[in-house]
Amino acid sequence: MDNLFTSPEFQMSLLLFVALGGYLIASRINQSAVIGLILVGLLVGPSVLGWITYTDFVRSLAHLGAVILLFVIGFEFNMKDIIHPRNFAIALVGVIVPWIGGWWLAVLFGFDSASAIFIGTACTATSIAITANVLKELGKLQTDAAKAIIGAAVIDDVLALLVLAISTDVVGGSFSYLGIALVSIKAIAFIVIAAAFGLLVVSKFLVRLDSTAFVKKFPEFIFLFAMMLAFLYAMLAEMVGLSAIVGAFIAGVSFKDVELHQSHSLKEGAEYLQIIFASIFFVSLGVIADLHEVTYEILLFLVALTIIAIITKVVGCGIPAKLGGLCTKDSLIVGFGMAPRGEVAMIVALIGLEAGIIGQGAYVAIVLMSLLTTIVTPIVYRNWFYKGECTYGTAGAPGDEGT
Repeated sequence: MDNLFTSPEFQMSLLLFVALGGYLIASRINQSAVIGLILVGLLVGPSVLGWITYTDFVRSLAHLGAVILLFVIGFEFNMKDIIHPRNFAIALVGVIVPWIGGWWLAVLFGFDSASAIFIGTACTATSIAITANVLKELGKLQTDAAKAIIGAAVIDDVLALLVLAISTDVVGGSFSYLGIALVSIKAIAFIVIAAAFGLLVVSKFLVRLDSTAFVKKFPEFIFLFAMMLAFLYAMLAEMVGLSAIVGAFIAGVSFKDVELHQSHSLKEGAEYLQIIFASIFFVSLGVIADLHEVTYEILLFLVALTIIAIITKVVGCGIPAKLGGLCTKDSLIVGFGMAPRGEVAMIVALIGLEAGIIGQGAYVAIVLMSLLTTIVTPIVYRNWFYKGECTYGTAGAPGDEGT
């Protein structure tokens, strides 16, 4: 009987059953599915019921979920909308200011230097998925502010992941300016080469392949090829020091404009995979957090961290947006739109926890900060900037967050 409960089939069934509960919670509290999934993960994990623990099996599924999630989100972006001088300025200042704010606060609360560096690093991230989903729900994806947010958020995540690589070297005692330069060069070279190869070579090859008799006989072939490339890009990204999700995102961007006639839809197929594995990923973020580690000091730190996380993004991203030509309202929209830390900060925190750099207390604080900043942006948008303009609720599928 014990073997039955530890079997992959039972664990998969249990995780998906729990994910269904996350959707019900999200619907009940009128929030996005991401929030419901994380909350139900907290409920069934060690924090409350202890039904699910963060096993190697759950960890592997969660990793796949993060990769597939960013692959699907990549289908929603054009490179020309991302590469804009104003977006680079917003992203750069929006990484530096939160890093300093997070590091300073951690030092103020008595964390050691290694933990403080990683806490600052977690504060640099912006969730592409959650921000894009809120803008979509509000019908504001085509506004100047939305384009600035989306473009800057993509650059922000790349910069945040570069900061992660540098921070890891610093904590590990291998910091050097040459090392930083090499990491930066490798990362930028990978992004440019991978995007160019995907857009100019692979996408055109797939279009030609789609017209062949072979693909007419096996219409699933191109989808398998695309997923193979997504995981290959993810692996190569990790090899150059970036997160796997950056590689997967670039693969998704590469396939955005691929028009297929005989093959199954790449985006539709990937979205079905994402519904399964991204749901498990978000549940796992709640499972790995143990709220028993939240002491009074950690609670105070959580409140302060959340406030600092919001202020530093609003200031760090809003001012460059204003200087870049946006009006005051749109600049504030950009600042609050960049505030959700979401899954990227949680991934950074997870890396720090698994490496032994931060403890459970700091990890839980970062996860809850990510959750709180995720909730704040929809509330501010709906009740301040776009009051009365939202036409429907937020309890969408995880696949909706990136559209």
